[in-house]
Amino acid sequence: MTFFVKFKNAIHTLYTKHLLATNIVTCGGLLGVGDFVVQNIGSLCDDSDSGSTTRYDYARTGRMIAVGFCLGPFNHYWYSFLDKAVKGYGMQVVGKKIICDQLVAGPFFCTMFLYGTTLLEGKGFSSAMAEWKAKFLPIYMVDWAFWPAAQLINFRFLPTRFRVLYVSFATLVWNSFLSFMKHKKPTQKEMPLQNKPKIIET
Repeated sequence: MTFFVKFKNAIHTLYTKHLLATNIVTCGGLLGVGDFVVQNIGSLCDDSDSGSTTRYDYARTGRMIAVGFCLGPFNHYWYSFLDKAVKGYGMQVVGKKIICDQLVAGPFFCTMFLYGTTLLEGKGFSSAMAEWKAKFLPIYMVDWAFWPAAQLINFRFLPTRFRVLYVSFATLVWNSFLSFMKHKKPTQKEMPLQNKPKIIET
């Protein structure tokens, strides 16, 4: 048996007998890879500007992976439910799936992502709520711009054998964006009131 056949059989086993575990590991792993990409791009930009080397934050990537592991079961059972509840492959069916995904899974995933990563940083619920208020709407707006178009291409135009590769790439792009939004420095307008610098009048 050649290496290619063994590899193909292993992938088939992962996506049939061990689908839940595979989806959990994939969700966590891709969030980690997305953060890895963002950190390295940010490091290159910072190094070119300052001339110093920026240290890689392994704990930050670990937090992203941990949140991905926690969200993996939701993704697994949600899409299993969606395929059973909305059956078919026509444009009307695809449209229904996209709308359900955007109205249910999108807000839930974005909210749990922001709360989970903030709490794992050792911050409290008040800080998590403040970050959610500052970042949820911008992330969710980009979610509506990115995922409906991505899923339309996936369900409408791609043959089944290319869907895993396509969705994996799309998810990596999205996770890189999530990492960027999560860790970008807030503007004065986005900062919670208690963290804003006080202006002393003289």
